Amino acid sequence: MRIEHLAIWVDDLEKIREFYARYFGTVSGERYHNPMKGFSSYFLVFKEGTARLEIMKRMNITAQASNRSLNKGYTHLAIGVGGKEAVDVLTERLRSDGYTVESEPRTTGDGYYESVILDPEGNPIEIVA
Repeated sequence: MRIEHLAIWVDDLEKIREFYARYFGTVSGERYHNPMKGFSSYFLVFKEGTARLEIMKRMNITAQASNRSLNKGYTHLAIGVGGKEAVDVLTERLRSDGYTVESEPRTTGDGYYESVILDPEGNPIEIVA
């Protein structure tokens, strides 16, 4: 068994699709649109591994509490980028491009070297080695 894909609700499909392509090298499938439900989505494929990320938009989906770590359910997406240097470089690239670095690169208690950044809609992403 394996994780096939994870999905997140977003407000701006194109902006999020471009963000993951630019910083994490994803390639997007074709846009799916269901006008009856007001639903659209893309599957994003990473260069390595088999799990995909589905970004979805639907007109009647609203945001959760502002502190996502206090909501039940999934709390972040972790993306492996190689070694510690790759974590540092990507973190600084995202910072210089204006994205929020929520947690500076460090070794965590569970043994990861990671930083945490927020995507354009405030979703936390752990950049891990």
